[in-house]
Amino acid sequence: MRLPRILIAGTSSGSGKTTATYVLLELLKRRGTRVKACKCGPDYIDPMFHKKVSGISCTNLDPFFCDKNLLRYLLGKNGGEQITVIEGVMGYYDGTSHKGTDNSTFTVAEQTDTPVILTVDAKGSASSLLAVIEGFLHFVPESHIRGVLFNRMTPGSYKTVKAMMQDRFGESVVPVGFIPSLPEECHIPSRHLGLVTAAEINDLTERLEKTADLCISSVDLDAVLAMACKAPDLESNAPEVPHLGGINLAVAMDEAFCFYYDSTFKLFEEMGAELRFFSPLADDVIPEESDGLIVGGGYPELYAEKLEANIHTKESVCRAISSGMPTIAECGGFQYLGETLDGHRMCGVLKHSSTRTEHLVRFGYIAMTSRRDGLFGSAGTKLKAHEFHYWDSTDSGDAFTAKKPDGREWKCAVMTDTLYAGYPHLFLPSNIPAAAAFYKKCIKYKEGRR
Repeated sequence: MRLPRILIAGTSSGSGKTTATYVLLELLKRRGTRVKACKCGPDYIDPMFHKKVSGISCTNLDPFFCDKNLLRYLLGKNGGEQITVIEGVMGYYDGTSHKGTDNSTFTVAEQTDTPVILTVDAKGSASSLLAVIEGFLHFVPESHIRGVLFNRMTPGSYKTVKAMMQDRFGESVVPVGFIPSLPEECHIPSRHLGLVTAAEINDLTERLEKTADLCISSVDLDAVLAMACKAPDLESNAPEVPHLGGINLAVAMDEAFCFYYDSTFKLFEEMGAELRFFSPLADDVIPEESDGLIVGGGYPELYAEKLEANIHTKESVCRAISSGMPTIAECGGFQYLGETLDGHRMCGVLKHSSTRTEHLVRFGYIAMTSRRDGLFGSAGTKLKAHEFHYWDSTDSGDAFTAKKPDGREWKCAVMTDTLYAGYPHLFLPSNIPAAAAFYKKCIKYKEGRR
């Protein structure tokens, strides 16, 4: 299939690729170009900003979660007709191994044959920028890097460096513009887990629009579009997804619970589900006639006092789970089902309490293997997941064995025939039979409820 696309990579975290992505999305949208966005890696927060800018849901492309075919399929299914802008993660070649580029942004570019624009922080540099670019170009035999966008650069410096690039690299890699140093009012606030969420910034639209205004004359959109249109056709095979009949899935969705993979939602919808959102912060109860429940991650610790006070929601969740409603609760959702969160009373479905630590407790990709039969199928079921949290609980469960790419292992998560609850965030499209097992439990619950 024909799919114009470009990947925005960075020399490192903090090099400006997130700002570059927002600028391109906004400027392309202003031009009237139909654009969609994707995000490399397991991050939840950047996709929220992409959705805010483009107005369209953003898909994660993660080579740890997906094999090459699934990665290409998700890109093709969720890509844009005129252009898809993919934001990278970390430094371009940084992956899960210190000895290679496994599961890096480069892996996504390589497996999807996507042209790459490298974002380079130009602050305090001139000729040295060419050395950085040359190093990235020749680090591997085929880098896929076709363009460079400079961050924190002045017009005068850009004119000089652009000429130097053309002399040294010719047409093999071209400069596509620069982003100037931005005023404070354009900056996006951050916290320990990265950026704050899009919903927390009241003037987000104004900030992003002002940032784009400052880049109208400094970013070469024509060059970006031309590069994207040179991307090779993208071929893949659609995975087999069973249509299992209609169910209603209740999903907690607000500022406290907002970390979800769009591909997981779309998978359940393809199976036949209708998603019905409710807000524990607004004291909503689980929607009537629900057949399953999902409480994702987020920042419940920031709203613990309000969640404690919303007794109706907690009682509704407790009734649903005690009645056997199939439930998935991840990270913040796992904490919400416990007895206390930072001393505040939560649902009490699970007998554990959660408190903040001063460091990342468990971080990174994990492959999970179930130690017993449960919600996702028989013992031995394998799931791909990710952990990133400063909080820990008095009992994090032992239903799964989690294994990191470096070989370290531990036990994690609670699981019964109708419940999964744990710190790991699951990417269920990586194991469609496991997702179907949960779905079938929802159908069984629906039939029993009737």
